Amino acid sequence: MLCDGQQGTALLTPGEDNFTYCPATGLAKGNEHSEFAGWAFPFPGVFLVEEFITEDEEYEIVELMDRDDWKPSQSGRKKQDYGPKVNFKKQRLKAGGFTGLPSFSRKIVAQMEACSVLRGFLPVEQCNLDYTPERGSAIDPHFDDWWLWGERLVSLNLLSKTVLSMSCDSEGTIQLSPAFSKGELSPPGSLTQTSARRNSGEEGTEAVVPSRLVPSKEVTVAVHLPRRALVVLQGDARYKWKHGIHRKHIEHRRVCVTFRELSADFSAGGRHEELGKELLEIALSFQGRPV
Repeated sequence: MLCDGQQGTALLTPGEDNFTYCPATGLAKGNEHSEFAGWAFPFPGVFLVEEFITEDEEYEIVELMDRDDWKPSQSGRKKQDYGPKVNFKKQRLKAGGFTGLPSFSRKIVAQMEACSVLRGFLPVEQCNLDYTPERGSAIDPHFDDWWLWGERLVSLNLLSKTVLSMSCDSEGTIQLSPAFSKGELSPPGSLTQTSARRNSGEEGTEAVVPSRLVPSKEVTVAVHLPRRALVVLQGDARYKWKHGIHRKHIEHRRVCVTFRELSADFSAGGRHEELGKELLEIALSFQGRPV
């Protein structure tokens, strides 16, 4: 979903994600036909706003994008970049031909201020990605760079729905708990009535709710992105879980607009504060063209 400046890319294994993220509860719930059906675990760091813009605004934004050239990118994608010239391996950057974010993004950025998780968010870079099924477009699971880019990754999903697949390469384990039908999670080790006691009304023994440990590598979480939805990845979803998109989840043309903020090193009090100020001043002029 997010684009260049990726770390640790690896091929996304074909197949179904075995958990699905629930925005209402913040839980990743085991899918019905997977071995994890009936189990869940907290999945922090994802913030989703549906219908962030109107259909008319969506049409206008894409029409303005299409006036500029789309450059070929990896895995069947095309892209437009608005940002500084960066060498992530050598950790070098310069303004280069960067002239700012595009004018149509001024309104989008202003609307972000209404989101509590985006207070103080100052985008310094914008990447537009174009996906189509005809090109077999996809993006392998990856982390976005964190030398230059900061805590929050913000993406606007346009033209069609898709699924963001989250995967974890760590050697650790995830503790699952039984998920109740109301979306509640039963804490491991807590007590619950046995079914016999509930059904008969008689006194019965209390059962300890079980937990289950599974290797992190066996878990993939689907985050469903509706058309015109805004998604924010931060915390664990940004730094512990890779994100990617399967080819099968690109059913129609999809355009993704991703905004990134500066890391602490380039912010107030950081080692590269002055360069960060210069880049932000350029970015927030909203006079840019793709570089």
